Amino acid sequence: MKTNWMIIAAALVLAGCKKEEVKPAALEEPAIETVKPVKEKFETELRLPAELAGFQQVDIYAKVASYVKELKTDIGAQVKQGQLLMVLEAPEVAAQLAAAESRLRSQEAIFSGSSATYKRILETSKVEGTISRNDLEQAEARKNSDQAQLAAARASYREAQNIQSYLQIRAPFDGVIAARNVNLGAYVGPAGKGSELPLFTIQQQSKLRLSVSVPEMYSGFLQLGSPLEFHVKSLPGKTFSAKIARMSGVLDARLRSERVEMDVANLEKRLLPGMVAEVLLPLTAKDSNFVVPKSAVFASSEGVFAIKVESGKTQRLPVQKGREIEDRVEIFGDLTPATVLVKLASEEIKDGTEVK
Repeated sequence: MKTNWMIIAAALVLAGCKKEEVKPAALEEPAIETVKPVKEKFETELRLPAELAGFQQVDIYAKVASYVKELKTDIGAQVKQGQLLMVLEAPEVAAQLAAAESRLRSQEAIFSGSSATYKRILETSKVEGTISRNDLEQAEARKNSDQAQLAAARASYREAQNIQSYLQIRAPFDGVIAARNVNLGAYVGPAGKGSELPLFTIQQQSKLRLSVSVPEMYSGFLQLGSPLEFHVKSLPGKTFSAKIARMSGVLDARLRSERVEMDVANLEKRLLPGMVAEVLLPLTAKDSNFVVPKSAVFASSEGVFAIKVESGKTQRLPVQKGREIEDRVEIFGDLTPATVLVKLASEEIKDGTEVK
């Protein structure tokens, strides 16, 4: 029995001497996926709201204080350039014209007499000793004075005629009467009561002006003559086309956008001034730019960065973002086709991180 206990004790001592040291398994660094930027020419489409307006539009007011005597047209009527739209009545204007004409006729008679007198004296003075030089000079001065008075009378008469012509309101161009705000007998004038609203509003609707404000980011993609398409809600499924005719060349200080205009033919009159349209602006880059997955770019409080891999270690690379399409984005910075970037970039990846 004593022998058995000795054997057990010896076994325990041997087990303690042969105790093995267990080493923890080494933690491996996770692999980091990388990509290279690819040169690509993005072709995108921007949808922007726009407004249709008459190519020409004018509000017509009365030039002189008067009353509406005749109305020759009404709202919705097609009018031609020079067509009589309204006749106004102002008795004092007619009186001014008659007085100006009377003064003109009187001055014509006076100048005719002084001119004839001067010619007779001039002919007589050719005989030596008959007319003194002083009388001849006085006759000539009287003639010149009467001629100047005649010119002033003619100018006054033309002014009165012009004022008289203001009583006839005519269309400045071919168009449609979009608004009429007066009735027969209404008092109208250049200021104060009677001039709060225009007599007529005329629009040219056979040709429309489509205006859109393009944000600063996209203004560089457009140029004169570029074709585009647009839609209006009142005509679903219908696509209209136009070309860029004018660009302001300056950014609006409030909206930071450039005003772009297109001319739209509207001979069928399906489009109306005032309609809101949705314009599809094609944005095709002039040159190929570097494109990477969106996940390769991140923003922090310090700016926008990608993470490049150089000599097996990470390094932040400041970049600028361009347009985005689905899961890809344009970037601009110190890049080459051989640059290696971390595909899943984040602010947590510090500079100098070993890349496996």
